[in-house]
Amino acid sequence: MGVLYLLFLLLSLGCMMLLDHRFRLFFFADARRAAVVLAVGVVFFTGWDLAGIGSDIFYRGETPFMLGLTLAPHLPVEEIFFLAFLCYLTMVVFGLVRLAAGRVAGRTEGRAAGNARRRPAERTRP
Repeated sequence: MGVLYLLFLLLSLGCMMLLDHRFRLFFFADARRAAVVLAVGVVFFTGWDLAGIGSDIFYRGETPFMLGLTLAPHLPVEEIFFLAFLCYLTMVVFGLVRLAAGRVAGRTEGRAAGNARRRPAERTRP
């Protein structure tokens, strides 16, 4: 039972990968750039966590669902996977919003072009 939280994080990461693969949103659009962005995000938030731990703001919660392994005091192994999931989720949502906005813009342009073609024909009717 101590590995349950990590398994759910890995399952969630897997679901994000499937969504990413289906719509080519992040890693499947540009793997090199995505790896850099993800690594920078994880390093940044790990530093943020370490600063919070050092300032006695963040503490490790005790739960039977975690492995019990820590990378530093109050920094469980699962935190790195959570940060990776958080960054990956953010970029996939960003990609989905960008994709949806592009599709809406394409429909709007298509309607505008269709209306422009119809207007001259409507004017020539008696």
